[in-house]
Amino acid sequence: MRGEVVRRAVLWVPDWPIVAALAEADLGAETPAGILHGRGLVAVSAAARREGVRRGMRKRQAQRLCPSIALLPHDEGRDVRAFEAVAVAAEGVVSGLEVSRPGILMIPATGASRFHGSEAVLAEALVTVVVEATGCEAGVGVADGLLAAVVAARENVIVPKRSSREFLAPRPASDLVQAAMEPRQRQAVSDLVGVLDRLGLRTLGDVAALPPGDVLARFGAVGAWALRLASGGDLAPPVERRIERDIEVREEFEDGAESVERLVFAAGRVAEALDRELSGAGVRCLRVSVAVTTERGEVLERIWRTDVGARPGAFVRHMTDRVRWQLEGWLSGTSGGPEASTLTSLTLTALDVVAAGAEQDFLWGGVSGADSRAHRALERIQGLVGAESVLIAEEQGGRTPRDRALLVPWGQEPRGGRRVDLPWPGRLPDPAPATVLVAPEPIGLLDAGGSPVSVTSRLYVSAPPTWAVLYGESVAVEAWAGPWPVVERWWAEDGSRRAFLQVLLADGRAVLVAGQVAPHPGEWALEAVYD
Repeated sequence: MRGEVVRRAVLWVPDWPIVAALAEADLGAETPAGILHGRGLVAVSAAARREGVRRGMRKRQAQRLCPSIALLPHDEGRDVRAFEAVAVAAEGVVSGLEVSRPGILMIPATGASRFHGSEAVLAEALVTVVVEATGCEAGVGVADGLLAAVVAARENVIVPKRSSREFLAPRPASDLVQAAMEPRQRQAVSDLVGVLDRLGLRTLGDVAALPPGDVLARFGAVGAWALRLASGGDLAPPVERRIERDIEVREEFEDGAESVERLVFAAGRVAEALDRELSGAGVRCLRVSVAVTTERGEVLERIWRTDVGARPGAFVRHMTDRVRWQLEGWLSGTSGGPEASTLTSLTLTALDVVAAGAEQDFLWGGVSGADSRAHRALERIQGLVGAESVLIAEEQGGRTPRDRALLVPWGQEPRGGRRVDLPWPGRLPDPAPATVLVAPEPIGLLDAGGSPVSVTSRLYVSAPPTWAVLYGESVAVEAWAGPWPVVERWWAEDGSRRAFLQVLLADGRAVLVAGQVAPHPGEWALEAVYD
């Protein structure tokens, strides 16, 4: 198993969503309660569990078992906001916390325990400060590896070094869910646990004994994740929770700013002021928010990346140009925002603040001279033609290669793109084509008899394509795959029902073609080319 195993301390507040919801509803801790989300309960208080109520139950079943149960709404924002008090209290004992999810704090234990004298003293100090500051009971566990530390926290124990695998072995495989920190990940792990149970693998020791190659082949990434944690392994060190004060620079324009000349000076002043503030605090930032207020009271904001390397003065020059271009766009009304208006204030706010020297480096280390020259060339071009005229492609959600490309101004944070992590039913399978044509080109697909190939309403190809007619030339078809139907806006008159085919031509080209589905079959169009 690759990677270093980190000694972790985990602070766990039992039933945190219930604790936060009861506090918001001003109900006592002994109130039988459940968090209702959708049609079932996603969290249940200890008092309700004593009445037989369990997570996953439907509302009526829970009320039948416990008529006095208080059903409270699911609110992730409430859970996060309320847990901040616990995190702040714990930071009075140790710095470098990771809030893994509301209810769980994670700390690299080696340095913290050395500071406090021992792991037992560290655990006692954390429990004491949380109870005194928030009134919440908490458990603390220390172990090697993520899963072992989480399980140890739930049992309030300290696992000796290099003993995590033996500690986990007799515990149920369902404990894997405790180490999944995101809702989508928890669902995937729950599904895996169900499969493992049907296979007779009911303990973490059973899982840890499986051959890694077979696990990866059968269960994929989630299986490899489970095997690693069940074996007492780790994934990545905790991410320190840094509480940095907001670093913000603001300039007011008493008479309003309308001239480009004034904007140039203002952009330089605020960029230099922000750079001084960052340097004085010993930090750098990965993004900067540029916000202005207009005389109409509108607030316009744009977020820019600041990955400019370590060249002396690079940050000031970089931000001066970007602020100036952004202000010019807002002032002239050409940036796609509200109508042109006089500006009354300018604010720069540092985002993603990290310790100086901790900025993301290039893949192979150091700063690439070619990349630096390319960045400077793009900056000069943007200075000539405007920030909105130099575009790069970013990935967004979609079904076709053309839909999945989002063009954004170079150096700016993507905005308005569709989420990649949504299901996107009908999405074309990977790998994606290397070249997507700016505009589709007509292409003909013919069967062995020379008749046009079409896709029926039942999504069958009328006949195997044998010939492709492209740019006036006929090329034999060596192989093909599909069709993949994509139905868009089926409820609208301008909706479409298209089908895509992957076609390998005899001259070695692999192409992606699209055509309308019957009853309105259309001509085929060349959409993209594979390497």
